[in-house]
Amino acid sequence: MSKLTDVPKRILIGRALRSDKLGETLLPKRIALPVFASDPLSSVAYAPGEVLLVLSVAGVSAYHFSPWIAVAVVVLMFTVVASYRQNVHAYPSGGGDYEVATTNLGPKAGLTVASALLVDYVLTVAVSIASGIENLGSAIPFVVEHKVLCAVAVIVLLTLMNLRGVKESGKLFAIPTYVFVAGVFIMIAWGAYRGLVMGDTMKAPTADYTVRAEHQGLAGFALVFLLLRAFSSGCAALTGVEAISNGVPAFRKPKSKNAASTLALMGALAVTMFCGIIALAMSTHVRMAEKPGEDLLLGGTPLGSGYVQNPVISQVAEAVFGNGSFLFIVLAAATALVLFLAANTAYNGFPLLGSILAQDRYLPRQLHTRGDRLAFSNGIVLLAGAAVLLVVIYGADSTRLIQLYIVGVFVSFTLSQTGMVRHWNRHLATERDPAKRRRMIRSRAINAFGAFFTGLVLVVVLATKFTHGAWVALLGMVIFYGTMTAIRKHYDKVAEEIAAAEERPDEYVRPSRVHSVVLVSKIHKPTLRALAYAKLLHSSQLEALSVSVDAAETKALKDEWERRGIDVPLKIIDSPYREVTRPVIEYVKGLRRDSPRDAVSVYIPEYVVGHWYEHLLHNQSALRLKGRLLFTPGVMVTSVPYQLESSEAAKKRARRRADWNAPGSVRRGPVSRPKEPSNKS
Repeated sequence: MSKLTDVPKRILIGRALRSDKLGETLLPKRIALPVFASDPLSSVAYAPGEVLLVLSVAGVSAYHFSPWIAVAVVVLMFTVVASYRQNVHAYPSGGGDYEVATTNLGPKAGLTVASALLVDYVLTVAVSIASGIENLGSAIPFVVEHKVLCAVAVIVLLTLMNLRGVKESGKLFAIPTYVFVAGVFIMIAWGAYRGLVMGDTMKAPTADYTVRAEHQGLAGFALVFLLLRAFSSGCAALTGVEAISNGVPAFRKPKSKNAASTLALMGALAVTMFCGIIALAMSTHVRMAEKPGEDLLLGGTPLGSGYVQNPVISQVAEAVFGNGSFLFIVLAAATALVLFLAANTAYNGFPLLGSILAQDRYLPRQLHTRGDRLAFSNGIVLLAGAAVLLVVIYGADSTRLIQLYIVGVFVSFTLSQTGMVRHWNRHLATERDPAKRRRMIRSRAINAFGAFFTGLVLVVVLATKFTHGAWVALLGMVIFYGTMTAIRKHYDKVAEEIAAAEERPDEYVRPSRVHSVVLVSKIHKPTLRALAYAKLLHSSQLEALSVSVDAAETKALKDEWERRGIDVPLKIIDSPYREVTRPVIEYVKGLRRDSPRDAVSVYIPEYVVGHWYEHLLHNQSALRLKGRLLFTPGVMVTSVPYQLESSEAAKKRARRRADWNAPGSVRRGPVSRPKEPSNKS
């Protein structure tokens, strides 16, 4: 990398870190919580609204079901958290759901889980950023008017922050996350005090609106289906829970204990905030609609297409704190920020999972290598690119994007918990210690209930969301699965093909002879250098080869060759159609046919130039020839460079770069994990 490009890189992502500094990037619990749990914590900003949006199909009368839906989400959250606490203790290596499913259910199940998680991580970024833009847009009109551009800009900013490294980005993310959590708890406490103690009447800005029901008087199966759809939308609050089990290696020691504690704290915070916002939304009479301009009415008249529907959390904060108050503004800003930063859960989960998959040869090996800042830079950039694509396609609309959401995460939940049941069954078959057996039986019961419950929810999500966009997520999973399967087959085929045989491998047998061919267009310094080099290697047979496309030039070449007395035979190939590449290829293949045990070495004189645009003027025939000859078995291709004057400037630049030599500019292979100090956090 040149100094010109390395300077801005160092400014943006910081100085390169040595491999032995990896232990310094490990996270204490206070930083790990906002890093890995910002997604489920921030989802309380839009999950309650999604529940009310679905219920509004049946009108305001259906809102009284929202507390029961909240209870179901809470039970599911506690079940998932309890189940994943078993995961982090049993599989602390960071493979998470993928490792659990692969080990206990087989590689196909593991690949299914990996595909689901990769899709979910991309959607986490897209949904979080889009929702944050919409929250911010309620205060800043410019953001609403250019929400796609703003969403892409935020993704780029988050990408740069994560490229700086997990620990450094975690410190940046901790403040807004904790401010958001504190703001929501203050809002819940103050709202409860005003309503229960002071007896104040708090009204949301939409309290006086009425909702036009698309389907009046739903009952029976139709009502059950609506409630299930609302429940599946509320399950968005659970996205990101699995990130902690995938990120166990990033915790300080004792890793499993710290990860389990962080998981429990995240679950308690998310459940309390979710229930509190639902309760305040009911008491302040928040009104939501999927098509607010048409279905929200004031005095029987639709509000019109110009109406912008604010999220539930914004409406509740306005009712509790008052519009424009200090706490209202702080919470609004913190909500927008934490929604942006919620994408950080995916920025930590996706690259780590990608690294593990690359190590298992399901993804390109470049994803396994850490970057300058000891983060998995290639995975971070890949995630950002996929999220930008989704945001652009769906116009940064969180309502459209969220329909694609949570399918993948519940696929991974279900397969992971099923795998954990088999894990405990396998260990119980050999364990004889009564105390350990009791713990295993208890863990198995927790995971079995988790598998049943999350599997049931997966069926509900697929049934209620498939036609609303969930099919896109399933398609993405199929594409990931097929791509990773093809990559693994390719790597396996290559490994098998290049494996050295144990006894008398053909690769070790020396060729009978080496037939060297020097390609000649005219006699000049590059040609003479190539001839001299070919002579030095003492081939069995050496000849010069030229293609005749112009009779006069060919005659001049022959005359000059004889005049100089060059002691290398010159062979001329006629080319009536003025081609150069094909006659050379055919001639070389003919040599191989005549003597299959001979090796053919082709020497190609090339100019070395100093500017990119000069490459357009030279070496084009040489490039084509090399590209074709590389596919010919038994043929070795050697470039013989000749440096032109313009290359001297490039040589000086290269010498200056060699003297400067940016740290971390060259890396190869995975970073080994050093021993970290056993300080506890």
